[in-house]
Amino acid sequence: MSVPNFFALTAKDKKHQEVSMKDFEGKVVLVVNVASKCGFTRQYAALEELYKKYKDQGFVVIGFPCNQFGGQEPGTNEEIESFCQLNFGVSFPLMDKVDVNGDNEDPVYTYLKSQKKSLMMSRIKWNFEKFLIAKDGTVYERYASTTDPKSLAKDIEKLLAA
Repeated sequence: MSVPNFFALTAKDKKHQEVSMKDFEGKVVLVVNVASKCGFTRQYAALEELYKKYKDQGFVVIGFPCNQFGGQEPGTNEEIESFCQLNFGVSFPLMDKVDVNGDNEDPVYTYLKSQKKSLMMSRIKWNFEKFLIAKDGTVYERYASTTDPKSLAKDIEKLLAA
C-alpha cells in the first residue's frame, strides 16, 4: 500500500487514541522524535518558541517520544508530558511513545524516512531528528539532530508563504 502524503497517515496520541494526520492538513508540520534525557533535550525550548511564533499562521510541531536511543525516554506518556510542560512550557502536541526504526517502527516514520533519506540511509540516527512537511503533505526536508530548530525559521516561513 502506498501512502500519497503525510496527511493520509494516522498515529496514536499520548492517550493512545488514533489521530489522523489529516487533522493537520493545510498546515506546515514539523515532526520530531523527542526524548527527555538526551543531550539535545534543550531543543524543546526552541521547538516551543517556533511553535508559538508560527502557530497562528498555520504551523504545528508534533513530538513523537522515542526510547530507542540510549534509553533516553523511559517515562510514561504522562511523565513525558509533565516533564516537557514543567521544564520547557511545551504546548505543542506530543504523541504516544513510538519506535522510529526497526520491526516495530511507527508507520509515520516508515513514511517519512522513505521520502527523505539521510547519510544513515533510511534509519533515524538519534533523538531530535526533524522532518518538515509542506501544506500539501509532502516531506520538504529532513534535518539532523544537531540542527538547531531556530535555524529552520526560513524554511518554515517559505512553506507558510507558499
